[in-house]
Amino acid sequence: MVETIAEVVAAHRQGKARPAETLAACMARIAAYDDPAVFTAIAEPKAIHAQLKSLEGSDPERLPLYGVPFAVKDNIDVAGLPTTCACPDFAYMATKDAVSVARLRRAGAIVVGKTNLDQFATGLVGRRSPYGTPRNPIRADLVPGGSSSGSGVAVSAGLVPFALGTDTAGSGRIPAGLTNIVGLKPSLGLVSTTGVVPACRSLDCVSVFARTVGDAFTALQAMAGADPSDPFSRDLPLGHAGGVAPKLRIGVPRSVDCVTFGDRETEGAFVRALARLGALGADIVEIEMEPFFEAARLLYDGPWVAERYAAVGGFLESRPDSFHPVVRSIIEQGRALSAVDAFRGLYRLAELKARARQEMTGLDALMVPTMPTVYTLAQLDADPVRLNSNLGIYTNFVNLLDMCGLAVPSEIRRDGAPFGITLLAPAGRDAHLAAIGAAFHARTGLAMGATGRALPPLAPATPTAGPGRIEIALFGAHLSGLPLNGELLAAGGTFVRQARTNADYRLYLLPEGRVRRPGLLRGRPGSGAPIACEVWSLPAQNYGPFLAKIPAPLGIGSITLDDGSDVKGFLVEATGVASARDITAYGGWRGFLAAEVEAAAI
Repeated sequence: MVETIAEVVAAHRQGKARPAETLAACMARIAAYDDPAVFTAIAEPKAIHAQLKSLEGSDPERLPLYGVPFAVKDNIDVAGLPTTCACPDFAYMATKDAVSVARLRRAGAIVVGKTNLDQFATGLVGRRSPYGTPRNPIRADLVPGGSSSGSGVAVSAGLVPFALGTDTAGSGRIPAGLTNIVGLKPSLGLVSTTGVVPACRSLDCVSVFARTVGDAFTALQAMAGADPSDPFSRDLPLGHAGGVAPKLRIGVPRSVDCVTFGDRETEGAFVRALARLGALGADIVEIEMEPFFEAARLLYDGPWVAERYAAVGGFLESRPDSFHPVVRSIIEQGRALSAVDAFRGLYRLAELKARARQEMTGLDALMVPTMPTVYTLAQLDADPVRLNSNLGIYTNFVNLLDMCGLAVPSEIRRDGAPFGITLLAPAGRDAHLAAIGAAFHARTGLAMGATGRALPPLAPATPTAGPGRIEIALFGAHLSGLPLNGELLAAGGTFVRQARTNADYRLYLLPEGRVRRPGLLRGRPGSGAPIACEVWSLPAQNYGPFLAKIPAPLGIGSITLDDGSDVKGFLVEATGVASARDITAYGGWRGFLAAEVEAAAI
């Protein structure tokens, strides 16, 4: 049976299966699969045995990926296997694991092979490799997506529970969208790229393909963390993928900005995805996409092409005939770009980042189609450059604008092609996207990839802060969907649950500050009313800095909830409400805001 990461680990911990049995079944599936273009190299039995041997004596409870097989895109180093970047003349034998691979192995995962890709990770189609084009397991006449083509197919077809890709311009999301699986593109710098052959070094990241959001996030947790050997690494909060906040605000392209290149099936599928999102309780907010689209155009029409030349230009000059003709024509454009071009591009990008931040203000995430349309192999071969560019309209801007992304399946269209959506947010909100994406995916009723297996039920969010995290009750502008919620998310905040206080509290409208806000005051027992709140959790190391941003007359204190439990939260000093309006009767800040809107409409 094709299994998820969660199922494999559970079976190993419970003694229902041994890692050696799991690996044997995995290798048998790979050997029996009738498509030699998926893998560029398979691990030797002795290498598999050595990895299994390294697990002996380990505590399965301490290894989150205990005995889980995985595949690695062939531009990421795996010790003992060649790294080719889909260019045989470039190939070398890796003597050391990439940091991402090493961390997964330390978490108990086992490498089974290297997967095919568009040469030098340049392409979104999977059609630019001398090792062939992996067959799309959902609809064989469609391109499989790239550049991480083999990784996407290997997961969708059920050959491995998860696989690594890379993502500079969409290579970790387009294959997911085209094969009905999850593609997680982390925040830049969250996962080390040491041991990855660069495409655009300042924009590259290691990505994860899996059949569920939970699986993808588990792999990300094992890899995440600053790396001194990677100058682009960052110490970003990851957090836990908790529950979905009750009042999400999700941005979507205005109807005039929703580009599908005339694909009516995509248009209809996106409308249905919006309805599914609305069923989760999200407010849909249309935004202008032009700053995002212009940033996307900079990736190939601007100076960032020079980064690709910087990465492999020396090899291109010495061995030009070793390159796929389309890949070569793209990389050669970098020769003509100057330092002046680079600075002009950086200045324009800074302007576009400012505009994009403004469009994203107050939003929990941006949702776009993963790809605007689908193309057959024949269509792509007739127009390889333009159609490849079309696929990247919703992906090319993401790393330039320093966002994290999560591609999630949405439906199988009437023509048998897959359709997926991508959730995007500013860097550092990876866990937040995972919570939303998991809830969305659970509502689709889809099978996992091309396996025919139903998606497992979504496990309920654990209503605890977890190790290294502190819970905090919120009552005002930091609530989900409200103006200051972004500060909470940036600090690694994760929604835990909705709650109410006991009847000892009163709520007041405080004098105007940088934002409108309430103050919660504790009184005599039973002198107030239950006040609605949200309980979130924060990483312990971010708790103090977050509290330091809260101005007087608010301070931190213990708040008693209506179930008798205590949680930290913001309380107002008694002197701060001397002339404030009592709004206790509204039952909470949202109730007060809703009443204001209703009154204004009369």
